[in-house]
Amino acid sequence: MNTRFAEIEKGKKIYFASDFHLGVPDPAQSKQREIKIVRWLDQISTDAQSIFLLGDTFDFWFEYKEAIPKGYNRLLGKLAELTDQGINIYLFTGNHDLWLGDYLTQEIGVEIIKRPVSFQLGGKRFYLAHGDGLGPGDSKFKFYKKIFTNPLCQWMFRWLHPDLGIALAKKWSKGSRLAQMSTPLTFHGEEEWLIIHSREVEKHDTHNYYIYGHRHIAGKHELNSTATYLNLGEWFNACTYAEYDGADVKLRDFSDES
Repeated sequence: MNTRFAEIEKGKKIYFASDFHLGVPDPAQSKQREIKIVRWLDQISTDAQSIFLLGDTFDFWFEYKEAIPKGYNRLLGKLAELTDQGINIYLFTGNHDLWLGDYLTQEIGVEIIKRPVSFQLGGKRFYLAHGDGLGPGDSKFKFYKKIFTNPLCQWMFRWLHPDLGIALAKKWSKGSRLAQMSTPLTFHGEEEWLIIHSREVEKHDTHNYYIYGHRHIAGKHELNSTATYLNLGEWFNACTYAEYDGADVKLRDFSDES
């Protein structure tokens, strides 16, 4: 896997967050979550060199030729403000917003990343991904993902009127998220699919940190003496994120700070 390199400037930090799921369960609650996310971005902007948003920023996103889902103006405006200040922002696609195109790159200057990547940040090597479809299991989703990422299927969906296409997609997305919320999430330790995937990658391509979203369970798990699995959790019920100062990655909880 090719590795991208970035030195960390003195006094600067790298931040990671995932799974904002803006848009659900309703506009009012999504708006309050968006306001909180913007407060967090304001707070970290004082020392942020780069911000990695590791997928499912939006509970649904699709770019028609002349239309995008309405809303999210506070977040998009803040991201544009940060990129104008010189802060690098990397926006990963997740299983809910896998149809991100080039609109946000052109309009606000974020970089869209659609697959796992390796970054050498300061003295540590990072493997970064949303986490959907990685590792064993999850065969149902992997089947659907092949359909959703098929260019022909996307072309056909684009021919639906935006009012109809976005409404249908939001209904499906909301149902999926709410169904998952009704089931308690359990950390399965060594049996976690993303931990299994990380160990397979580590056999051939060593990293210091494997950072994901998707599972909605924030925490760390040691893979070996030099490699750590870390999940960023989510912002639907909790507000967890990670910061890296060039020496160590620490999980933080913004809900305790706001």
